[in-house]
Amino acid sequence: MRRQELDIQLKTPEQIELMRAAGLVVFAALEAMRAAVAPGVSTGDLDAVAEKVIRDAGAVPSFKGYHGFPASICASVNEQVVHGIPSTDQVLREGDLVSLDCGAVLEGWHGDSAITVGVGETAPALLKMAEVAEDAMWAGIAAAARGVANGRGRLTDISFNIEKTIRKAGRYGIVDGYGGHGIGTEMHQDPHVLNHGKPGRGIRLEPGLALAIEPMITLGSPRTAELSDGWTVVTRDGSRAAHVEHTMALMADGVWVTTAPDGGRARLGDLVTARQP
Repeated sequence: MRRQELDIQLKTPEQIELMRAAGLVVFAALEAMRAAVAPGVSTGDLDAVAEKVIRDAGAVPSFKGYHGFPASICASVNEQVVHGIPSTDQVLREGDLVSLDCGAVLEGWHGDSAITVGVGETAPALLKMAEVAEDAMWAGIAAAARGVANGRGRLTDISFNIEKTIRKAGRYGIVDGYGGHGIGTEMHQDPHVLNHGKPGRGIRLEPGLALAIEPMITLGSPRTAELSDGWTVVTRDGSRAAHVEHTMALMADGVWVTTAPDGGRARLGDLVTARQP
């Protein structure tokens, strides 16, 4: 079902189960890359790891060919925030921080998720930043789960809780202009989900809405620039950045994180829908 006036695609429970299948392929690809991250490994190597996992599962990489993007993942290292193009020439070094963003489409339905990983011995401040981004993502997902369960949730409740978690954790830059998005039969759908803002605004959170939630934060200024390759987004001040993402679907009784094998139960507890196997 599609609400034409807002271009919001609402999914049936059966369609959300199909999205879960795609999401678990993405999870497997990210875990394979996480295990492969090490000094001396190139981001091109990681791209090959992910593509093999995706295709072996009978799925197709969502990113490859998307508006001309040349690879199966985005690999963004250090000051690169998002949309880094993997390359065999880009070799990871001890202490680097790399964001790995991956998408897969299976039977017409998409999954999209990202992790930030330290390479070898990584500075505690960098690992803490990645942890803060992950905590903020889960805070946003939890807010959505509460909002759909009580029938009073609005889109910016997610944004507000992401921002609140980040601000409470320290002096981090919250990247503006980039954020989460709707997802389903296309990788990017309405609505756009900001990582900051006041609560109680935007569309109502209702069952069938599927969103990719993805905080992006920096150790310095939130200002960014796009490189001449037309894809890679970097911090203007050269500070390092972290980016994480999960796909979630709202159900009548909570939320289902389709890119987490437990549906999000370990982080969300009873907020996870009872439909979760």
